Amino acid sequence: MTPPTDTPLPPTERLSDRLAELLRGHIDSGEWPPGHRLPTEQKLTEQFGVSRTVVREAVSRLKSMGLLTSRQGAGMFVSPRHQARALAFDPTVLNSLEAVLHMVEVRRTLEGEVAGLAAERIDKAGAKAIQQALVELDAAVARGEDGVEQDLLFHRTIAKATRNPHFERLLDFLEQYQRDAIKVTRANESMKADFMRQVRAEHDAIAQAIVKGQPDKARKAATRHMLNAAKRIELADAPVRQALDAALSGSAKARPAAAAAPGSAKAKTTPISRKTRTA
Repeated sequence: MTPPTDTPLPPTERLSDRLAELLRGHIDSGEWPPGHRLPTEQKLTEQFGVSRTVVREAVSRLKSMGLLTSRQGAGMFVSPRHQARALAFDPTVLNSLEAVLHMVEVRRTLEGEVAGLAAERIDKAGAKAIQQALVELDAAVARGEDGVEQDLLFHRTIAKATRNPHFERLLDFLEQYQRDAIKVTRANESMKADFMRQVRAEHDAIAQAIVKGQPDKARKAATRHMLNAAKRIELADAPVRQALDAALSGSAKARPAAAAAPGSAKAKTTPISRKTRTA
């Protein structure tokens, strides 16, 4: 694995975020195994050339992710690998159309089963909520809006109809990453009238199958919707793909680094550049 280099921080990245990334690199690479005691706050301050505040914020972040455990009077230690860790994705995952297709693939796997379970457990209240969400999505499109929030609401309402709160929580978490992916798919679809008609028909097919209590049809309809979303991106004209790629690249740069889940590259211990630090 390639170690991260000590390059100047991008303007939107805080020193504490960068330090947390470097410290996590030591953990993920195995250099700091479970039970390893972290260097003291003073040593980390000197080693990376940052303030105590930056060190505390970075360590606090890793602790909240379940990577570190504090022992009273002994210091901070690397947590056991079996200990539960917070789920997180790198906020730059959606920086290309290929990355969006990867997220569509994740959605296809998840939402097909969610739709099936919703159909099995649907009741009058759930059916009404799904139909209302579809009405709100149509209204947003009619007003000339992108419909992204309404699209998310439609799928969230289906998750709620499963009566399994974990599906709702999982979709809530994924929304921060799905939002950009859906913006891209909907922006692409809005450029062609036949695409918009297809999307409307697919949403209706999902809703009708769930409301009528038809699990197999609901699974197939939701899966087909995701497959077609990917195909519509792949079929986009070259100028459209370039415009969407450019938009994604800019969005990735603007996304807060605090949400990042760094990779498992071995961290370097050189001082962090302060040239472009932000508060």
